Amino acid sequence: MIRLLAALLALHSVAFAAFQEPLPGVYLWQDTCNVYVLKHGDRALLINLGDGSVLEHLGEIGVKQVEWVLFTDHHRELCQGVLKLNRAVTQIAVPKDEQAFFETPNEFRKWNPRLSDKFAVHGSSYVRPPSQPVKIDKPLADGDVFNWNGFALACVSTPGHSPGGMSFVLKQGERTLAFTGGVMHDGAKMTNWFDTEWDYGFAKGLDALIATVDKLIALEPEISFPSQGPVIANATAQFKTYKERLTQFRPDYVRGYPTEKLSKRGPHPATQPTKAHYIVQVTPHLYMFGPEMAGKNFAIIIADSGHALLLDCGLFPKLVLERIISDMREFLGLKQIDACWISHSHGDHFTLFPALKDHGVKFWTMDSIADKCENPRYYDYPAMIGAYNAGFEQAKIDRILKAGDVIEWEGYKLHIDWMPGQTEFGNALWLELDGKKIVFSGDNLFGDPADPAQNGHECVNARNSAIIEEGYLVAAKYLQKLQPDIIMGAHGVLMTEPKAFIERYHEWALRIIREYKELLPDANYEYLYDPYWVSAYPYRVDFQQQRTQEVSITVRNFRDTLQQHRVELQLPPGVSADPAILTGTVGPKSRQSFKVKLTADTAQLPAGVQLVPMDITLDGRQYGQLFDFIIQAREPEKKNAK
Repeated sequence: MIRLLAALLALHSVAFAAFQEPLPGVYLWQDTCNVYVLKHGDRALLINLGDGSVLEHLGEIGVKQVEWVLFTDHHRELCQGVLKLNRAVTQIAVPKDEQAFFETPNEFRKWNPRLSDKFAVHGSSYVRPPSQPVKIDKPLADGDVFNWNGFALACVSTPGHSPGGMSFVLKQGERTLAFTGGVMHDGAKMTNWFDTEWDYGFAKGLDALIATVDKLIALEPEISFPSQGPVIANATAQFKTYKERLTQFRPDYVRGYPTEKLSKRGPHPATQPTKAHYIVQVTPHLYMFGPEMAGKNFAIIIADSGHALLLDCGLFPKLVLERIISDMREFLGLKQIDACWISHSHGDHFTLFPALKDHGVKFWTMDSIADKCENPRYYDYPAMIGAYNAGFEQAKIDRILKAGDVIEWEGYKLHIDWMPGQTEFGNALWLELDGKKIVFSGDNLFGDPADPAQNGHECVNARNSAIIEEGYLVAAKYLQKLQPDIIMGAHGVLMTEPKAFIERYHEWALRIIREYKELLPDANYEYLYDPYWVSAYPYRVDFQQQRTQEVSITVRNFRDTLQQHRVELQLPPGVSADPAILTGTVGPKSRQSFKVKLTADTAQLPAGVQLVPMDITLDGRQYGQLFDFIIQAREPEKKNAK
């Protein structure tokens, strides 16, 4: 036993250029993932497949035929080599809860994403299915036992890293072995973060993962065979440590204020009622929604001249807007709304765009935000305007601002600054108004500064392009330097006397950075946090009108050293790329974009959405088809209604 553990530990530092045999009869091949081979004579069962290169080497261990491949989950780096299988002799089994990801993968990428899309965070999908449908021979349910040539693999539902992930548990005498997919990486760490991020800061995926770890602890596995990283020798002890880490991390991950109170709060003591429906007064020239409209987006500065500036406007009906404009004209001296400033890229902050345009309102926002409003389909970010089904798909920005701009408006100086946090694509507007320094901060922090238990962060969501050092930490330092008297958050959140609140917000940002670094096994944790370190612009490439399009592929380097990459586009039939393979270097702590010309033969390209995965190798390590973009030549024909 001591020799076995020593051998397993030695695998930590070995680059797998050939088969390893961590246990008698269990072989390990490593490419885009760990591929495990169970051998019986010259026949084999594989657990996961990776890029399929294992198939070219099975003869080295005396295998002539693969009878089954079992997948722990649907992630592309586990199954991207499936087309290399001889399906006449090899059958495939997958978790029943993930069968649809394999068989109808294109259903999980939307040309017109909506908030209600399944397996999506506000329209941005968190599943990574294969690029082409895979026929499944046997779906596996929790509690099934898969028997093959004397191996009895108990099927255990273990979601968390994947919505329907499964582990395969094997008894060998008194020893329990578990093939656990991406549930845990050696060292009691997460395989990655972005695959467990299933909602908007409410921990649905994290809670599923914690429950899964509990289930595996109860099974007391001696050895865990993960889909990434070294074989885990002291598995049960590591699962216990892992559970402790995840449980301790959870309070800092979930939103830093009582979310159930956001839309149920009473009047703020610093406000005064007005005769205008739903409107309360914050200072002599500043107004916001009262508690009846809590959670909606609306704040307005009305100058002495009667000209006004809106600070976000969305999530309520046009009829309500018309009513309050009429009331503000009658009771608050409003004559004209000059402009609506948009705090960040999320569509719920300007769903009233067409109605305000009818009133002659201009729209302002910062340059890093404008294209997300004007071309939201070009991005795979959550909460783009189209996701809200508000009757329009894009919003033209009239005035594009830059960080550091100071606008003279009605005798006030409006300061525009980059303020990321909840998303990279945010800005702050601040001014001296009625003897107070007031900053409008969008969705970056919410809550009650008077409650010392609150730290104010709105949510952590990596799909917002929201690395903490580049987001919440920047926002916290910005507010520390600004020292505002009042913070006006979006969704009707008013924060007075915020100094101590800002300090707690800053401390939280530093703390959660440390926690992510402890949870994720890469020394540069961002590669396992950020789902966009290789990305395409536009994300949705439309061949419906033009058969040639240009796409920009951006590669990020989070390291302090030069980074070499190879990115190969996995193109569907009927599409060619020039170049199809991108090789090169990116300097330390930087990003670089590479142009690709795509040409479609629309007669060959199937109708509907087609996935284009990007197969990534970085500094010699195969990451596989982690990220993608989508294309469409023509919409699928609609079936006649019966």
